[in-house]
Amino acid sequence: MARQSISLTKPNDEWLKTQVDKEEYSSKSELVNDLIRQARKQQVQIDWIRAKIEKAEDSGFTNNTKEQILAQSKSLLNG
Repeated sequence: MARQSISLTKPNDEWLKTQVDKEEYSSKSELVNDLIRQARKQQVQIDWIRAKIEKAEDSGFTNNTKEQILAQSKSLLNG
């Protein structure tokens, strides 16, 4: 595992220490790695949502009524 040296603001350092003191994590390093994993997972979800939104925007608008859209969606779900 790569070693890094980072500087933390006092409030962030105190928060990390509190989490370790509460035995939520065994070390600050473990906590920081967990936070990074969570951020990476969240970024994957954000990218997926963004791609879906862009695809929807690129597909244009419809003149169908909400009832027609609902019926079409149900037929797609039911195969």
